[in-house]
Amino acid sequence: MRLTLKTTTRSFALFAASACAAFPVASAFADTGGSPAGSGPARGRVHTSGLATWFGPGFYGKETACGQTLTPSVIGVANRTLPCGTLVQVSYEGHALTVPVLDRGPYGGLGADWDLTAGAAAALGITETVRITAHVIGSAPNTPTLGLPPGALSEALAGGALAAG
Repeated sequence: MRLTLKTTTRSFALFAASACAAFPVASAFADTGGSPAGSGPARGRVHTSGLATWFGPGFYGKETACGQTLTPSVIGVANRTLPCGTLVQVSYEGHALTVPVLDRGPYGGLGADWDLTAGAAAALGITETVRITAHVIGSAPNTPTLGLPPGALSEALAGGALAAG
């Protein structure tokens, strides 16, 4: 399972990078330290270090605030202020992953700044509320398939239901 998770994580990272490369603003990343010049997401009250929770099983099959159907394979993060599609590099205990903002939250009473999908939490080895490092690095177009690893479209179309087999 661990090998599969790493492969899925790498595939998503490559997918996210290729999605960004398809748009002209991606060429500005090198010149601006990671965010597009003049068109980057608002940084506002985004904390570079903060508490992160994770969500998933109770929300599978439901639509996120950004329009994606949440499934076990969706890799993303919820944030109260960043625009949908903002790409955030999340780091935890030597693991790093670039994820898109897919939802609003967290809204629990813990004071968390970030809410990772179960797929993102698993990829980073997170099983509880932890302190992470997060940096906004760019943006991607917000589409219904944003956050899905390559090949996971059929799962999204099934509303998060996993194929029996």
